[in-house]
Amino acid sequence: MINPSQKLNPKIFDKDVERISVRKGFGEGLVNASDLNKNVVGLCADLVESTGMEIFKNKYPDRFIEIGIAEQNMASTASGMAAMGKIPFMASYAIFSPGRNWEQIRTTICYNDRPVKIVATHAGVNVGPDGGSHQALEDIALMRVLPNMTVFAPCDYIEARKIIMAVAKTKGPVYIRLSREKTPVITTNATPFEIGKGQIFFAPDAEKNNNIKSENNVKIGVKENIKKADVGIITTGDLLHNALLAASKLEKENISIKVLHLATIKPLDEKAVLDLAHETKALVTVEEHQMFGGLGSTISEFLSQNYPTLQEFIAVKDKFGQSGTSSELREFYGLGVSHIYNAVKRILLRKS
Repeated sequence: MINPSQKLNPKIFDKDVERISVRKGFGEGLVNASDLNKNVVGLCADLVESTGMEIFKNKYPDRFIEIGIAEQNMASTASGMAAMGKIPFMASYAIFSPGRNWEQIRTTICYNDRPVKIVATHAGVNVGPDGGSHQALEDIALMRVLPNMTVFAPCDYIEARKIIMAVAKTKGPVYIRLSREKTPVITTNATPFEIGKGQIFFAPDAEKNNNIKSENNVKIGVKENIKKADVGIITTGDLLHNALLAASKLEKENISIKVLHLATIKPLDEKAVLDLAHETKALVTVEEHQMFGGLGSTISEFLSQNYPTLQEFIAVKDKFGQSGTSSELREFYGLGVSHIYNAVKRILLRKS
């Protein structure tokens, strides 16, 4: 069941759930952060409307710089502005930033620990018709390997807005990964958010699935009962919605699921991941990224040293993207609800 403490959108499982582009959350969050701090500035690589930065440009034209199609210059310029006390947000497609300017991000931003906020839109196969040349499936790997870098992938436009406002107050470099298409609104303004903290969005119904009694014949409380589940699903970005749909379907078959959402990929919420590994029989990681170097790799690297756990990977398996609709491509590359559902079934068979 949906974790009530997270105050999520009650229409998550409805067919008519509202869909809004996460890029809108970036634009709104940037304006809100700018309202509070005059040092917030924006830079863009000739993609103002496409990235969602137009709302900021219109309100604060004197704090906006159009760099043009020059992503490497944009990174170096942003680093210089940060050195002078500004808080630069630089935006482009993920395939171009960090795809083309990784060395400038590494040397001018991360090496100097500058508070530049790198916002990358159109990540994953969600880009759809733009094709494989524009579908960034390697960006998490590129960015999480950099020292000093914090990496985010919000699940919806509300969480994106919260992340933008939060990182405007932080020191150091930040990477924020956004998709292109409109995606389901999962969270609400009341949903808790904290940098570096994972959130359990779905967990077994303690009263229904764990109506057991202790040795003292005293009913164990809900807080204790909710800890156990058959399988844990760990996800990041807007594929969280598919994970929740799969969890709901599995729950109806009496397979208990916990879904951990990690909006922050780096630093990893090690406690949340370790707790989930202890509380379940196996894990399934879900991401719209190459299987190598992304969220699944992050989890595997950590658990292999702390609590080795059986794991299935829902991710792109060492392939480039291609043209198609977002939904077609997610199904083709094994990222759909049925694929998550089947991965849970497979891992339970492997565990038995």
